[in-house]
Amino acid sequence: MPLHAAQLLIDLGSGSRAWQTEELLRHPEARDISIQDDVSYKRQMRYRAVPLADLLPGLKPEDHLQAVALDGFAAELSAAPLLERQGARAWLAIEDPHRPWPALAADKPSAGPFYLVWTNPAAGHISPEQWPFQVARIQRLAPVAERFPALRPDPALAADDPVNQGFALFQKNCLACHRLNGAGDSQFGPDLNVPYNPTEYFGGDFLKRYIRDPQSLRRWPQAKMPGFSNSVLPDTELELLLGYLRHMAGRKQP
Repeated sequence: MPLHAAQLLIDLGSGSRAWQTEELLRHPEARDISIQDDVSYKRQMRYRAVPLADLLPGLKPEDHLQAVALDGFAAELSAAPLLERQGARAWLAIEDPHRPWPALAADKPSAGPFYLVWTNPAAGHISPEQWPFQVARIQRLAPVAERFPALRPDPALAADDPVNQGFALFQKNCLACHRLNGAGDSQFGPDLNVPYNPTEYFGGDFLKRYIRDPQSLRRWPQAKMPGFSNSVLPDTELELLLGYLRHMAGRKQP
């Protein structure tokens, strides 16, 4: 059975635009692109896609976006990488109802109808959480720290303190699925501080092992958390992320 055409809502704060599948497939900047190592399909893929920057008129590099998926995944995205025309480049891939993409797994649909993909992602240190699929809405919002004060580290810390560096990594890699202190927009994964922070119940290096390869600790076919390889989250960044979590274990809020 062919898929139905879909709608993508883009709201940049000065008015929203609803894009239909057919409009995007016919967009003057739409082209066929090849993704060498697709994050979701784990292989080379070809898509009909539009440079995301061409769908974000008036957006500034310092702005902040959120891409919300059909399943509740909410990716927090800095605007600057999305507007780049060189190096790592963001594209909105559009699923043609007459040529549907493969299912992500035997019991799952495809990554469509809209999927944010990247060419040359290594040039921009793009993480898997910056590849949201089944996207339904892209919206401009205030930065995470303004919207969710409960996520903030101690305000007495310097801006370049390692804990604040870890907070930035938490936003990039974790907040798309998890909340902390009840704060966040995602409905996908468990809270990482209430009632307990994972640094409180994972002993030794087991938390690092879990982040690297969740199935190495809990073999569960229905598990959804991906592993974060060293190429995605280097050891130095993983230590900074864990430093933020340990810090927040002492800043629980109901």
